[in-house]
Amino acid sequence: MKGEVCELTNLCLLHKDGKYLLQNRVAKDWQGYALPGGHVEPGESVVESVIREMREETGLEIISPRLCGIKQFPKDGGRYIVFLFEATEFRGNLRSSEEGEMRWVSRDELKQLKTVSDLETLIDMMLDPTVSEFRYIIENGEWLVDLR
Repeated sequence: MKGEVCELTNLCLLHKDGKYLLQNRVAKDWQGYALPGGHVEPGESVVESVIREMREETGLEIISPRLCGIKQFPKDGGRYIVFLFEATEFRGNLRSSEEGEMRWVSRDELKQLKTVSDLETLIDMMLDPTVSEFRYIIENGEWLVDLR
């Protein structure tokens, strides 16, 4: 059986009162406001991983995260897979981490902020129950978004 190497990660769209919780990422390879998340650890369930990452990066414990899609793109002969979760309930006190400052942002404010390039498209996809896959494909050296 032939397989491919996959890197497994997660992101979470936590929203309340018309605002999204975003992280102003400081990492050199992916800067700007983005959804919080991180890697799935060996032996960890995907749901456990998003709950842990949200607690580590935001101080909040998300309740009943819902898998709402997958984002993927080619990477080093394999694939980078991001499990996309949505949550509206949480407990705890918001805090930032070394990953970046956390901030509640309205949809209107997004245009005024430096965000990662695909943030608005990703949020729209995650909130659309008819779309479940956000895939980057490379055609003629150009990265294109394929939503399904």
